[in-house]
Amino acid sequence: MTRLVLGSASAGRLGLLRHAGVEPLVVVSDVDEDAIIERMNGDAPARVVAALATAKAQRVAELLDADIAADCIVIGCDSMLEVGGVLSGKPGTVTAARRQWQSAAGRAGQLHTGHRVLRVRDGAVAGETGRTGTTTVHFGVPAQEDLDAYLATGEPLHVAGAFTLDGLGGWFIDRIEGDPSNVIGLSLPLLRALLADLGVSVAALWAANRPRE
Repeated sequence: MTRLVLGSASAGRLGLLRHAGVEPLVVVSDVDEDAIIERMNGDAPARVVAALATAKAQRVAELLDADIAADCIVIGCDSMLEVGGVLSGKPGTVTAARRQWQSAAGRAGQLHTGHRVLRVRDGAVAGETGRTGTTTVHFGVPAQEDLDAYLATGEPLHVAGAFTLDGLGGWFIDRIEGDPSNVIGLSLPLLRALLADLGVSVAALWAANRPRE
């Protein structure tokens, strides 16, 4: 049975996979994201998120129990928003989230999500592949009262770019160009292609990772 392992604490990614018919095992890595970002300062956004996704996937593979590592797929992802050449991750504070919104409001940004997929068999990585997906997001201009209320919910503090497409932040997104699931943090079309590269079908994952009733 090929178990699907999601190397992320993101509720958005977990919900996306559940709605897509699979219940992954969630294993969160202890990767120092800030150190990786600092080391890659000035590098292309796609390379930064790819490096973060790779580090997470590889670390999660090291943390797996033997029974899971006997036959599983590990997914590592990381998302960041680029607006005007400036790359932003999770703001963490209301002040930082407000600053990100002040920069993005009324503009278009690129949401980059790095994906790394590992095929693990008998406790070792038997294959791996990855790619970065990019979706253009057109931000609205929320009224000050609305922005204050949104920031007060806490939702934007822990998501890349200080917004969600599938949550409260969706009120303030005018449109997108590209894959919406990539904005949520995991591109389903891209994941399907990466799984195919490793010889794993969506049908096999559905059969082995059914959501709980």
